[in-house]
Amino acid sequence: MAPFGCWGLPTALLALLCCPGSGEKAFEVHMWPETLVTSLNKTLLAHGPRWKYYSISNISRDVVLYCYFSCSGKPRHKFLNITVYKPPKQVTLKLQPTWVAVGKSFTMECRVPAVEPLESLTLFLLRGKETLHIQTFGRDNPALQEATAIFDSTAHREDKHYNFSCLAVLDLESRGGSVFRSVSDPQMLEVYEPIRDSQMTVIVAAVSVLLFLFVTSILLCFVFSQRWRQRRTGSYGVHSSWVRLQRAFRAQ
Repeated sequence: MAPFGCWGLPTALLALLCCPGSGEKAFEVHMWPETLVTSLNKTLLAHGPRWKYYSISNISRDVVLYCYFSCSGKPRHKFLNITVYKPPKQVTLKLQPTWVAVGKSFTMECRVPAVEPLESLTLFLLRGKETLHIQTFGRDNPALQEATAIFDSTAHREDKHYNFSCLAVLDLESRGGSVFRSVSDPQMLEVYEPIRDSQMTVIVAAVSVLLFLFVTSILLCFVFSQRWRQRRTGSYGVHSSWVRLQRAFRAQ
C-alpha cells in the first residue's frame, strides 16, 4: 500500500477488503504486531460484508502496519507504511557580521527546529532569487532537534541591494505526500568600501599639515606675547629709574 503521511495527532484510515464472492463468515482479520497495535487508538468507522474501515490515531513515529486475513480459506496479507512528518514551521537566518567590507567574508547560518523526516528536507540559502548554497540531510544523520545550514561567502558591492533568506523545503511526494515550504524573514547586509593605502596616505598627510599649522600658530602667539610683555616691562623700568634719579638730586 502507498505510504501515508501524518502530522500533529496522526491518523491513518485503514480499509480492510475481502476478495469478491466470499461470504462474511470467511472474513477473518489479524493485525501484527499486536503489542504495537494495542498501543494505538483504532476506531471502526464503517463495515460491510466484505470490508471494514478503521481510523488509527496516536501515531508518534514511523511504523508499518500488517493486516492478515483469510479469504475463502486462503491466507492473505497487506501492509501499510505510515510516515510521521513535521513540516518546517519556523526558519531563521542569521548574518554574521551584518556590516562587512567589500572582499571580506561573512557567514550565513540557517536553523529549522523540529523537522521530520530529516532526509526529505532541503535548505536553500538565497541572495535575492540566486541560490548560494544547498544543504541536504541523508538517512545517516542522527535525529537532530533542529536542522542547520552554514555557508561562508564573500561580500560584493552589489550585495547591499539584495535580501538574504533561507528556504526550507520538505518534499514528501516520493512517500505519497505533499511538498511543504517555509522561508525566513529577509536579512540585509551592510557593505562598505575599504580605505585604500593611497587614501590613507592623503588623510595622514592632511592631518600632519593641519597639526603643523596648529603648533606653529601656538608658537607664534607665544613669541609675540613675550615680546609685547618685554616692551611693556622695559618702558616701566626706564621710568622708574628716572624717578629715582630725580629724588636723589632733590635730596642733595
